[in-house]
Amino acid sequence: MKVTNYLQATIDPLSKGLGVLPSASVPLRDAARLAWNLLAEDVSLPAAVLYRERVRHNLAWMQQFVDQYQVKLAPHGKTTMAPQLFRMQLDGGAWGITLATAHQTRAAYHGGVARVLMANQLVGKRNMAIIAELLTDPNFEFYCLVDSAESVDQLGAFFQHAHRPLNVLIELGVAGGRTGVRDAAQRDAVLAALARWPTSLALAGIELYEGVLSDESSVRTLLREAVTLVRELLTQRRFARMPALLSGAGSAWYDVVADEFSHAGDAAHVEVILRPGCYLTHDSGLYKKAQAQILARNPIARRMGEGLLPALQLWAYVQSVPEADRAIVALGKRDAAFDAGLPVPARHYRPADGTRPPREVSAEDGWEVTGMMDQHTYLRIKLGSDIRVGDMIGFDISHPCLTFDKWRNLLMVDDAYNVVEVIETFF
Repeated sequence: MKVTNYLQATIDPLSKGLGVLPSASVPLRDAARLAWNLLAEDVSLPAAVLYRERVRHNLAWMQQFVDQYQVKLAPHGKTTMAPQLFRMQLDGGAWGITLATAHQTRAAYHGGVARVLMANQLVGKRNMAIIAELLTDPNFEFYCLVDSAESVDQLGAFFQHAHRPLNVLIELGVAGGRTGVRDAAQRDAVLAALARWPTSLALAGIELYEGVLSDESSVRTLLREAVTLVRELLTQRRFARMPALLSGAGSAWYDVVADEFSHAGDAAHVEVILRPGCYLTHDSGLYKKAQAQILARNPIARRMGEGLLPALQLWAYVQSVPEADRAIVALGKRDAAFDAGLPVPARHYRPADGTRPPREVSAEDGWEVTGMMDQHTYLRIKLGSDIRVGDMIGFDISHPCLTFDKWRNLLMVDDAYNVVEVIETFF
């Protein structure tokens, strides 16, 4: 592959959340040599922090889970858009990386990703051109989705002219959901359109996203429809790829998808690909609740010991204590997701007391984020709380996707809060 090694990139001294650099820029691979420590105030706050051991735990846990079902993992890279983390996932056993756009696919390719499942429709001349250019590399494997005859015909015409065959998967959808064929008539129209482009489009499998559904019964119904369809098309010999791909699973229902899809057929005929993305960092809100439900209903997950752990926090300074029951923290909507719940204070550290480790903030402290602005967070505190200007607070978050995309760099730290790697994102 003709790739740009992301480790040849440099740390941008103008990015937030970094320390003072000894020169204008430092290679990413040299980040640990800077000897930055979060608690020693070597880095500028606010900062997005990844806990290395927890990331490693989550990576191994999910790979073990899919191995139990004998299915494959293609984690959704849109969560992090970080090639360094993609490489960790691939080195840990992932089949490939899932992405959502042509731009994301190009960034992943230049980060060394050789197989991409774009769980989305590829629409528009320039987006198609980006993929066609990447497909000039014979070692790059790419799949995208189709759910209409119009989409098929547009792709077929473009890739026939480009002389680049394109792998596609038919996407199944549900009424009121987002993309995906809704019924047999739409599905048959897509199949008929594919037959018009035998040299430029190759039907590789079936795909769905069950996360638009809210109850297990509806999810299982959709999954069984996909299994039935893939078996029918196998009988009709409609797939250009063997084994045919069968793919689903966001971060909330991956256990149910694994359970249903693992019965679709033997490995010679069906290759099952799961696509959760948020598991790598997990969170303390939206996906913590989802994981609790998974552990409650899935015996395999329960037997695997300690489940997924929140591995991403945001650290910021207390910048003002203007009232006895209120502190203002230098963190805001520019730094943290707020669509699925506000950040939660989790760790408290006073740099002046440098010999003491950060303490865990508990419910008894009575600290609660009540609102956020662009650069400020309102923290309600109990009267008499020991909190001062210059204190550092680590916040748990809900929804890692919309936190990652606010940062060009995140700090990977070890158990002693030493910065061992700077993770670069490409949103």
